[in-house]
Amino acid sequence: MDGLGLRHQKVQRLRKLVARRSARDAEGVFVVEGANVLDEALDAGARVEAVFVGAGASEPVVSRAAAMGHRVFDLAPGVLEKVAGTTSPQPVIAIVAQPEAVLDDLAGASLLVVCVDVRDPGNLGTVLRSTEAAGAGGLVCCDGCVDMFNPKAVRASAGAVFHVPVVAGGQPVEVLERIGAWGVRRLGAVTRGGQPYDDADLTGPVAFVLGNEAQGLPDGLATHLDGTLSIPMAGRAESLNVGMAAAIFTFEAARQRRA
Repeated sequence: MDGLGLRHQKVQRLRKLVARRSARDAEGVFVVEGANVLDEALDAGARVEAVFVGAGASEPVVSRAAAMGHRVFDLAPGVLEKVAGTTSPQPVIAIVAQPEAVLDDLAGASLLVVCVDVRDPGNLGTVLRSTEAAGAGGLVCCDGCVDMFNPKAVRASAGAVFHVPVVAGGQPVEVLERIGAWGVRRLGAVTRGGQPYDDADLTGPVAFVLGNEAQGLPDGLATHLDGTLSIPMAGRAESLNVGMAAAIFTFEAARQRRA
């Protein structure tokens, strides 16, 4: 039996979900690419709406998804390459319901990450991967950030999107005021002039606040922070990628708490 062609309505919908944030938001779903990320979705009990398999592909996760009752569709040759958001697409792609989290769900967490105006989906996905790997309680993507459910961000998260609460939206000032009211110290990342991150006491409740890749944190947020942190540079680089900075901060907090 031939697989679904490019003009099939299911394939056309899949293309829209890959390409358009508005389509993802309207339906409350997003697209995951690759067997490993789909495995993570199944492990987390995510609601998998449909799985699409490239022509000739054979992946154990497809059989697992089918055995769990999820719908599986074969694609005709060449269709996956036109649908996926990568040059060399993974053989499996799926539509999954967006995890739902609101800011109050994070109350009580002792380690949080807040992103303000982070625009690159790969960076945001990497931040989320570090957030989950370090054992943080959640990530907040304030208004102005790139869509956390952008396919590139989902790939960069390596499945972490299914294992740590992600709150999408909220004005930065309002988010920080709410977090501060919980007794959480809000520490902004700055290129220079902040306390060296490894000199700071990160054992108590803390939220790392990360800004835009080029401009950093907006000036208006200074009065809503409890302090700032910097990563001392021995080389000529002025700063690190925001994903790398998130890994350094969160794993330093995790190290201190283990100690």
